[in-house]
Amino acid sequence: MTSPKLTVVHAGNTATVTFNRPEAHNAFNLPMWQELQVIMNALSADDDLRCVVLRGAGTQAFSAGADIKAFAVERGTEEREAEYAHVLDESMQSIRLCRHPVVAMIMGHCIGGGAGIATMCDFRIGGEGVRFGITARNLGIWYPYAELDPIIQMVGTGVAAEILIEGRIFTGREAYEKGLLSRVVPDDQVEAEAMALAERISQGSPLSARYHKAAIRKLRGPLPITPEDDRATSEFMKTEDFRNACAAFAAKHKPVFAGR
Repeated sequence: MTSPKLTVVHAGNTATVTFNRPEAHNAFNLPMWQELQVIMNALSADDDLRCVVLRGAGTQAFSAGADIKAFAVERGTEEREAEYAHVLDESMQSIRLCRHPVVAMIMGHCIGGGAGIATMCDFRIGGEGVRFGITARNLGIWYPYAELDPIIQMVGTGVAAEILIEGRIFTGREAYEKGLLSRVVPDDQVEAEAMALAERISQGSPLSARYHKAAIRKLRGPLPITPEDDRATSEFMKTEDFRNACAAFAAKHKPVFAGR
């Protein structure tokens, strides 16, 4: 259940999944998104588990999100974008739908899709030096409804607007005050606090934890969107703004948006 870019380590009733690409701030390419879904589904089916911890390798980043440099290959056509969107959705939902409580151990950068992963978790433990935000506006990307919903459920529409429209990047303390982090601790205590939380969860009834996680999700109910709404979230791929922003990122230039 491991690969060079995603590793799984079991200790007692806890499994720790590490995003192992520190040279790229643990950014995800398409194979990593695919493997994350496989891993999370397998862990969810493991009755011996009581908690799952997600973390990035090293201390510089939880994850910088999707690998923008790979977009030209992975998302370059309408067909490839449809496949990418499907894989990304299945990967994110595999975290949310995991039967066991999931803890995000957040150090350093937690940006874009990395923040998306974190918001799919049940608990987020972060350091004061965390940089937490979603930079979709810098690429002309539109976030899917299913990834927006947990953010709004946690922090409300006002803070969601700060994150998505203003593009705020929060420190660990700010993220905690906004409700994005479950708790904030000094940077050198993040791992200890996250693993202590996993141990406390593991000491409780696993059936109770699984029931309450599922109940919280069910009380939210289905998203009030149509299939057409859902498909429209990938329309950004057809815009000049998105193509120009990706090219600007590769050239390390600031993008200029024309609204087309």
